[in-house]
Amino acid sequence: MTTIDRPTSPGITEPGKGRTLDTGFRVLVFVAGLLVLAILLAMLITTTSQSLPALQTSGLDFILSTRWAPNKDVFGVGAFVYGTVISSVIGLIIAIPISVGIALFLTELAPRWLRTPAVTVIDLLASVPSVVFGLVGIAVIAPGILPVYQGINNVFGDIPVIGALFGDTNSGRNFFTAGIILAVMVIPIITSISREVFDTVPVADKQAAYALGATRWEMIKGAVFPHSFGGLVGGSMLGLGRAMGETIAVSLVIGSSTQITANLFDSGNSMASVIAQQWGEAGPLHASALIGIGVLLFIMTVVVNFAARAIVRRAEVRMRGAAS
Repeated sequence: MTTIDRPTSPGITEPGKGRTLDTGFRVLVFVAGLLVLAILLAMLITTTSQSLPALQTSGLDFILSTRWAPNKDVFGVGAFVYGTVISSVIGLIIAIPISVGIALFLTELAPRWLRTPAVTVIDLLASVPSVVFGLVGIAVIAPGILPVYQGINNVFGDIPVIGALFGDTNSGRNFFTAGIILAVMVIPIITSISREVFDTVPVADKQAAYALGATRWEMIKGAVFPHSFGGLVGGSMLGLGRAMGETIAVSLVIGSSTQITANLFDSGNSMASVIAQQWGEAGPLHASALIGIGVLLFIMTVVVNFAARAIVRRAEVRMRGAAS
């Protein structure tokens, strides 16, 4: 019997070495995964230990109180948490419909020759430094949008409840302007993820909807949105995480005022902004309190991510149940 030696392809591993390479690769990626967790844990332990002096001084008032007086060793971050949440929520309310609309246009309506340049422009928007957005906000948007705020106040100011949200204002540096800047900054992120999610919708599902006589909008509502719900929620939560951690741009336009007010046209402050504003002049206990704000912001971001995962998982389970 004649044995034929088969030539080894340059792209194929020689027999006997595959198991060793697979084991090495498995160990490498496992160590890389553990390294990420170790870095996060080290960050949490280090920052928490450095914030302990301020946390021991203020106790629960560190979170529950809204009084921030570093010169008297009083540290209550409630107003900063409020400003972070309000400005981020405003940003998401503005950004989500715009982002989903852009993604739908690019995937379902835009001609092919327009898709690539449009995607490139949106991706370039994500690469603009945040300080540029802040400068545009303080030099252009804040003074230019003030008459709009005053007009909205004239229309809705006397209506109960709604009037409290759109109160008097004499400055364009406030919660709402910060939300507008955050919306512009997170639109590229949400748009990019939404576009990729929409691209994963099976063509057969779309064709089935058209075969049943659906219009384009009915096809989007019945086939695209249900299939993409989990991805849209995940992209929105990723945008929320970016908005909550934004520092310089928000610092320039939010007004740097320590208060909790329902008036969206009033000035405030955020957690990341106050760290950037006060770190350079902080003493030891004051710096400890600022690090404590960073720890709290880290925890809030983790909670948001876990909540997003829970929503996505529940949506996927519901979709599988509907499909079965």
